[in-house]
Amino acid sequence: MATKTAAQQSVTFTYEGVDRKGTKVKGEAAGKTPAMVRAELRKQGINAKKVVKKRELRFGGKKKIKPLDIALFTRQMATMMKAGVPLVQAFEIVADGLDNPSMKDLVLKLKVDVEGGNNFAGALSKHPDYFDDLYCSLIDAGEQSGALETMLDRVALYKEKSEALKQKIKKAMKYPATVVVAAVIVTAILLLKVVPVFEDLFHGFGAELPAFTQFVISLSESLQENFFFIVIFLIAFSAIFVQLKKRSEAFRNSLDRLVLKLPIVGDLAFKSTIARYARTLSTTFAAGVPLIDALDACAGATGNVVYRNAVIQVKEDVSTGQQLQFAMRSTGVFPAMALQMTAIGEESGALDAMLEKVAIYYEDEVDNAVDGLTSMMEPLIMSVLGVVIGGLIIAMYLPIFQMGAVVG
Repeated sequence: MATKTAAQQSVTFTYEGVDRKGTKVKGEAAGKTPAMVRAELRKQGINAKKVVKKRELRFGGKKKIKPLDIALFTRQMATMMKAGVPLVQAFEIVADGLDNPSMKDLVLKLKVDVEGGNNFAGALSKHPDYFDDLYCSLIDAGEQSGALETMLDRVALYKEKSEALKQKIKKAMKYPATVVVAAVIVTAILLLKVVPVFEDLFHGFGAELPAFTQFVISLSESLQENFFFIVIFLIAFSAIFVQLKKRSEAFRNSLDRLVLKLPIVGDLAFKSTIARYARTLSTTFAAGVPLIDALDACAGATGNVVYRNAVIQVKEDVSTGQQLQFAMRSTGVFPAMALQMTAIGEESGALDAMLEKVAIYYEDEVDNAVDGLTSMMEPLIMSVLGVVIGGLIIAMYLPIFQMGAVVG
């Protein structure tokens, strides 16, 4: 326990000194104390004259470590190991090439742990926020089998595909959401600032305004009167929604079920979930993880409660001796293509290869769906924007046109 605590306290130091040739050198190294860093540098032939704890420049806090950073780290480690670079040296090379200071610190901490006698998987398990149980289990399997470089390559591919899938989903959601928010802001500015100017102008006309113009003016007046209440309501609603999603499992489960039932978005969520399931099961099974344990990992990786419960049911059925294809079929939530490929994989003894084909197929389907959705949403959103903003402008100029027609 003491060893674990000490390893977790390792920090980054900056050093200045001279090497064996008398050349001045400086750099960064991770360690628990300056003395330990000096000792480590001496082993490398560097006489450190100055060793100080690295200061972090904090402008809004340290830069966060993103899943993409972990995917890049995994790919770099896989490349280093394939090239025959020793594990500890691979950490140093990868750390030197990282731009994110937080990620660099993490890699150097892993290096210190491995140097202290920990295995790679054990060092990773001390950072569960960045390396989940599935990641650690796969690396552990690679170390135990003596094929760490092969396993790192598989994990890197898994992380890259998973993150690419997430980015596609975000891309599909981000564009319409951004445009809708922009449209709401522009409409609010028109109603709050532009319409009142026209309203003052219309008071001098002395004539009855068109019904459409009266409706827009009434809408503007209501927004002006209740603006702060609306803002407070939206902030409170957003805060409550975020807290419910964070703290209430029942609320999250309801959202998951709702998403699958939504038009267009539901189909996208369905395909991405099947792709994640197939990719995870293929990777874990190919790594030599027993099917029951592999299904355990898949349950959490699906990202949707409907499929998490289905995979748990599949695991229970498989543990009683049922074939995977029949267990999946009995849940009623897996598509025919995935069932057929699973059946072929079980019969041919190439389940991991067949599942990978399923993953590739549905990843491509998601990609095509995102492109199709974006192409469809662009003209639709532009049309809605044109109707809303154009309608407001027409409503304001309609009385002026009518007055011009009367005068003419």
